Amino acid sequence: MASKKTLNARNLTSLGAERLAELLIETSMGDAAAKRLLRLELAGVEGPAEVAREIRKRLTTISASRTYVDWDKIKVLASDLENQRRAIGDKVAPGEPVEALDLMWRFLGLAGSVFDRCDDSSGKVGGVFRRACEDLSALAAAAEPSTTELADRTFSALCDNDYAQYDGLVRNLAPALGVEGLTLLRQRVTDLSGAPTYKPSKGERVIVGLGSNGPLYADQIRGGSRTSMVRLALADIADALGDVDAYIGQHDERARSSPAIAARIAARLLAVGRAREALAAVELADSVPEGRLAGLIGRGALSNDDLETARVTALDVLGRGEEAQMARWAWFEQTLSARALRDHLKRLPDFDDVEAEEKAMIMAVAYADPHRALSFLAAWPALAPAAELTIRRATEIDGDRYEILTPTAEALSAKYPLAATLLLRAMIDYTLERARSSRYRHAARHLQECESLAASVADFGGFSHHNDYVAGLRAAHGRKTGFWGLLG
Repeated sequence: MASKKTLNARNLTSLGAERLAELLIETSMGDAAAKRLLRLELAGVEGPAEVAREIRKRLTTISASRTYVDWDKIKVLASDLENQRRAIGDKVAPGEPVEALDLMWRFLGLAGSVFDRCDDSSGKVGGVFRRACEDLSALAAAAEPSTTELADRTFSALCDNDYAQYDGLVRNLAPALGVEGLTLLRQRVTDLSGAPTYKPSKGERVIVGLGSNGPLYADQIRGGSRTSMVRLALADIADALGDVDAYIGQHDERARSSPAIAARIAARLLAVGRAREALAAVELADSVPEGRLAGLIGRGALSNDDLETARVTALDVLGRGEEAQMARWAWFEQTLSARALRDHLKRLPDFDDVEAEEKAMIMAVAYADPHRALSFLAAWPALAPAAELTIRRATEIDGDRYEILTPTAEALSAKYPLAATLLLRAMIDYTLERARSSRYRHAARHLQECESLAASVADFGGFSHHNDYVAGLRAAHGRKTGFWGLLG
């Protein structure tokens, strides 16, 4: 049974309402955020209209604020915004859906002024606005605004999406807009694309930066942003209307040759039973010269899982199962995709799948990137090959890849203590050689784990025994007292 002193709702209830109220007043002293939250709760007792008034006052204050919020204070700002967002949905919407929808639009309208005065490198504030944009779907369904009103407001928001707060807006509001609203919105966006843009004279142009081809002007940036908005909005509207050809039409041939775009196009074509065209879309991406492909999606990512999924699906639909199997295996060879291998194996006859899996593990051990291979083998799981790779290629292991090495070492520790030890040593060596003091605590824990594993290692082979390894560390890094002090 839990102690009566444990902080939980049941135990606190025993204090009584009066004492809890006193404690809340006491703990909220000097805490503006706590006071605002309590005011919202009190307003809720009076009803949704009163909560809405409190929220409007707070949004006005936030909009008028000019104080810069540094990264270490961002959590407080994000929490305040999140409280307002939740109150709109939880306390206003049930009784005043029209008011709640208007408040959420106003909340999203704060994004520009908020982002202009804060360091949101953590993404916390951006996350609040993304959730608010998603909230519009349910709020619009409940409020039932006129189709024209909703289309106009959506259009205005798309034109003011400088901070990506309205990304996904069309998708979120598509059910409420319906075919009529989406058609109106498409017309608004199309009209904008054909509207003339203001072109300042040479003397009026404002330089906002420098590019590889010379100065970048404010009017160029605005024009590029408008073009991008139109293209993305029309693509989203086409998606919402189920118009695959209109979606494809928003991407020129260069864009359609990007693996990411090709995969999206192919998936949409497959969904409407146009497998042959889907395969052609995939093959267009295949035709891109490798140099340009690297520029499009980055080296090390030349194979796109979504693209390959579309390829093999199209081949299967077209009755070209053998080619689909070959494509799955090539996909695995290139990327060690577990999805590709599983799909390949389950289509093989009994016993053939066992042989193919063994071949796949041998390939993984020899794969060019040992870290990708370790990640695949540990997740499969195939611990014996993971241990073999670690021992054979210990000098290739990068101790900075702790996100892979830590869970893999843990998985190997029971049956393959030497391999686990080598992965732990790689992280220790990296930390000490580069004097990463922020990681000393982890490195000390890893060294203690190595000591525990040492008794289970029957043969260290060509690697140092644990005591010799520790002696080498002391000789090379004995002055790093911040590390050694953690070992007692």
